[in-house]
Amino acid sequence: MEAPALIARLARMLGGDVGRAEELVQDTWLAALERWPAQGVPDNPGAWLMTTARNRAIDVLRQHQRVAGQHAQWGSELEPQPLPLPDDSEALGDDIGDDLLRLIFVACHPVLGADARVALTLRLLGGLTTDEIARAFLQPEPTIAQRIVRAKRTLASKQVPFEVPRQSALPERLASVLEVVYLVFNEGYAASSGDDWMRPALCEEALRLGRILQQRLPVWPQVHGLLALMELQASRARARVDADGNPILLPDQDRSRWDHLQVARGQAALRRALELGGADDPYVLQAAIADCHARARRLEDTDWGQMAALYARLAQVNPSPVVELNRAVAVSRAQGAAAAWPLVEALAADPRLQQYAPLAAVQGDLLSQLGRLQEAAEAFARAAELTTNVREKALLEAKARHPA
Repeated sequence: MEAPALIARLARMLGGDVGRAEELVQDTWLAALERWPAQGVPDNPGAWLMTTARNRAIDVLRQHQRVAGQHAQWGSELEPQPLPLPDDSEALGDDIGDDLLRLIFVACHPVLGADARVALTLRLLGGLTTDEIARAFLQPEPTIAQRIVRAKRTLASKQVPFEVPRQSALPERLASVLEVVYLVFNEGYAASSGDDWMRPALCEEALRLGRILQQRLPVWPQVHGLLALMELQASRARARVDADGNPILLPDQDRSRWDHLQVARGQAALRRALELGGADDPYVLQAAIADCHARARRLEDTDWGQMAALYARLAQVNPSPVVELNRAVAVSRAQGAAAAWPLVEALAADPRLQQYAPLAAVQGDLLSQLGRLQEAAEAFARAAELTTNVREKALLEAKARHPA
């Protein structure tokens, strides 16, 4: 729990050297493991860790100063070395939140690819080990380790500053941060592959980062919108799987198992996003769609017409065939399968959805409602072939056997 704050403080002291900061924090853990069993755990372990880590960073800065002095005295023919940042030891604990915000923007910098940003964010801010990240994304541990190392090297070589971007650059950079947080959440909420339908630890990390961003950037509607979306979706987590881990789709969920306190938190964040003028922000629109589900205590109480309208607006501000597919589902609920089928048929020709399992699954659902059971079975079978998630595949194969 202390790792992100320690890395953030040390990275600022060391002029943004995230890799070196993480190494010093690892040294601090070793010091704690050596001393605490013999001397006892301090009354304030977090303060002890921060002081120890900060002192190690000061030692590094002093070493740099000595080297710089020797260059000045004896190495005039060598290229001058930059002086280190001044020590901020007197500011212990005063702006940890700001340092964490800086670290988030560094880890999510667009100079890195999306995969690298996700891995580095989970490593530095989520406190997950490389092995845990590898297991979460079903990647070999050496692959994730190399990805993280390359990300740190890229940040160093590009001299990415350890700072929150200035106002003019903030919207673009914030978009990169929010994208990473939502990628992490989505992989936890609906695992793209593997044996598990959900990976709750990833959802929790994304929610934690979203709450930090909400606290530190309170006037940005898209921040509130993303947090609202994640809170509202995560509120259904307990109802989305049965005792054996098998998926339970939304129409079949026991809504009494939804976390209604979390629903309330999501609705509060959504209201704040709307108050700040974010009605047309994509995250806010998606949160409003999730709220349509949250307000319906029974499936039949869902305002599908409103949901279809929200999807139509989302398609205007953020065009996407996936959004159009979701709109078609809402239309089918509001007006019937016959009204939605032409929309889905048009999407079937989109090359971006040719290997998209949810498209085939929606086709199967609509064909089943239209009484075209053989075609429905074939669509469900195709969806099962396209998915790489074991639980989802089993569900779709069962539908293919019994499409009615």
